Amino acid sequence: MPPIEMGSTSALGAINARLARAVGKPESAANAGVTSLSAWAESPAVEASAALDPGTAPVDAERVAMIRKAVENGTYPVIPTQIADAMIAAGVLLRSHGE
Repeated sequence: MPPIEMGSTSALGAINARLARAVGKPESAANAGVTSLSAWAESPAVEASAALDPGTAPVDAERVAMIRKAVENGTYPVIPTQIADAMIAAGVLLRSHGE
């Protein structure tokens, strides 16, 4: 079996500010990257569409309050077999959708 040869490796370091500058905005060497990086960080990279907004989550506040009260009182039923079955079913669903 032939030996495995590796090329030269170089150490990783900080990002060069000159490479991170916004395109088309020349800067002096004294403040290279300072204003362009801050302007770049403040500008939105992607505009969200209203069509993709899911709206508010459908939460039954009354049911949530009832469950919280039962947990606080110690009367919420914890059935290990049901919890295990739900965890297994969730794992099966995740694996089946990935294929």
